[in-house]
Amino acid sequence: MVGHALAGSERQLPRGARAIGIADPTEQCQVSVVLRRTTGRLPAQHLSREDFARAFSARPDDIAAVRSFAAANRLNVTEADAARGTVALSGPAAAFSAAFGVTLQRIEHAGGTFRASNGAVHLPESLKDAVMVVLGLDNRPVARPHFRHRAAPGSAQAATGGFDPRAVAALYGFPQGDGAGQCIGLIELGGGYRASDLQAWFASLGISPAPDICCVSVDGATNAPTGDPSGPDAEVSLDIEMAGAIAPAAKIVVYFAPNTEAGFLDALTTAVHDMLHRPSVISISWGGPEAAWSMQAMAAFDAALAAAAAMGVSVCVSAGDGGSSDGDDDGADHVDFPASSPHVLSCGGTRLQTRDGAIAGETVWNGGANNGAGGGGVSSVFAVPPWQVGLHVTKQGQTSRLTMRGVPDVCGNADPETGYAMRVDGAAAAVGGTSAVAPLWAGLIARINAAKGRPVGLVNPMLYGAPGALRDIARGSNGAFEATAGWDACTGLGSPNGMQAALVLEA
Repeated sequence: MVGHALAGSERQLPRGARAIGIADPTEQCQVSVVLRRTTGRLPAQHLSREDFARAFSARPDDIAAVRSFAAANRLNVTEADAARGTVALSGPAAAFSAAFGVTLQRIEHAGGTFRASNGAVHLPESLKDAVMVVLGLDNRPVARPHFRHRAAPGSAQAATGGFDPRAVAALYGFPQGDGAGQCIGLIELGGGYRASDLQAWFASLGISPAPDICCVSVDGATNAPTGDPSGPDAEVSLDIEMAGAIAPAAKIVVYFAPNTEAGFLDALTTAVHDMLHRPSVISISWGGPEAAWSMQAMAAFDAALAAAAAMGVSVCVSAGDGGSSDGDDDGADHVDFPASSPHVLSCGGTRLQTRDGAIAGETVWNGGANNGAGGGGVSSVFAVPPWQVGLHVTKQGQTSRLTMRGVPDVCGNADPETGYAMRVDGAAAAVGGTSAVAPLWAGLIARINAAKGRPVGLVNPMLYGAPGALRDIARGSNGAFEATAGWDACTGLGSPNGMQAALVLEA
C-alpha cells in the first residue's frame, strides 16, 4: 500500500539504537487509531462528560470506515470508544505492516529491544481525513517515573527521614479539608502497590479508614508490583500515599497502562472520559524529553488534555528530575512532556527547609547529576499560552522574552534530602522528586474542588493572574536556567500559598 503519509508519524531512533532485523511477522500488536472530533473548537465553559460526548465524539461513519479497513486487512477491532475518539486494533505485525504501509523492525537499545516502524504511517483514501493519529506500531518505552530516593529503601536513614505529607501541606498553608466527594486519578506506566503496605502506612499516620483506592486496567496492564522498592513500585506508592494523605476522603483511581505512546495516551483518555469514577483532578508523574516523542503523539496527547480542561478536569504533571537537560546527554536543554503541554499544571521542584515548625527557606532543587534537579526550561513544540505572554526567562545570566511555552508553572518540595517518608514493598522509604509535587498539588485542588462544590479545571489562567497565591522562589538554578523574582523556568510562579490559592480558585 502507498496511500497518504500521516503527518508527524515519523519517529527518530534514539542515539545508539540499531536495527537488528524485521519484527516477527506473527507478533501480536495492539494499535490505537485516534479519530477527528465531530466539531472543532472546544468551549470555554466546562461541559459534563455526557455533554462533551454528545458534542465532540468521533463520527459514526469514521468509526465504520476504520472497521471496514480493519476487516479488509485481517485486523480485529477490540474496542471503539466514540467519546475517547479511539478505535483499538489487534493483529499480527505482518498485517499491520501491510495495512499501514510500514516496515516493522526490531530495534536494540540500552540493553533492551523494542518494535519500531521505518518511515511514515500511510492511510488509504477512505481514512486520510478521518484519522489523526496511529499509535502502537512503535512500542518503545516513552516515559520514566520522576522520583528519587534519599536513601536505600528499608535502611535506617530511610526509616527515620522524610516529611509526613500533611506537614508539608500545613507549611504551605493548605486550606482545611479532606477532598470528600472528589476523585483523584493517577496514571501509572509500570509497577504496582501492595494493599497491605498502604493500609499500614495510612494507619501509621492515623488516617482511618484508609482512602478508597481502586485500579483500572488499560490495554491489558494491571497492578503488578515488582517487589523492587527502587523501581516503579516506588512511583505508584508515592503517588497514592501523597494524594491519599492530602485528600484522604477522596476516591483514588489508579489507571495502569503499558509504558508506550499508545498506552500512555489510552490511560489519559480513559481517565478523562471515565463516566464511572469521574476524576476531577488527574496526577501524572511520568514523562520524557519532548524530542523522545513523535509529533503525532504529542498532538494527540495535547488534544486529550484540552478535552480534560473543557470538562473541568485539572491535570497536574511533574516537570522531571533531570534539571535543564531533562536527563538527556546530548548537551542541549530539554523540557519534559507531557509537562510542557499548555493544558496542564506543570509542577517543578524545590528544596524546603524548616525551623520551629515554619518554613525557614526554599530554593530550587538541584542536587547534581546523582541526586537530581527540578526540570524546567522552554518548550521547542508548544507556543506561549496566553497567561505566559510577556514573561521573561533567565538562562546563564542572560534574560530574554519567553518565546515558547515555559516550564514549570508551579513548584513544591521535591529534593529527596528534604523529601517524604513513604512505605514501598514492605520497606520504609525516603522519597522525593517532582513525582511528589504533582500529587501534592492534586490533593490541594481536590480540597478546593470539595469546598467549591464544582471542579476548578485548568487553574493556570487564574494562578498567573494572582501571584499572591504562590510563594515566589528566587534563589538557585536547575542547570542552565536561573530562579528570579516572579515566574522562572526552575520553579514557575512558586510553591503554594494554600489559603490564598483557595481564595483565588474558589472565586
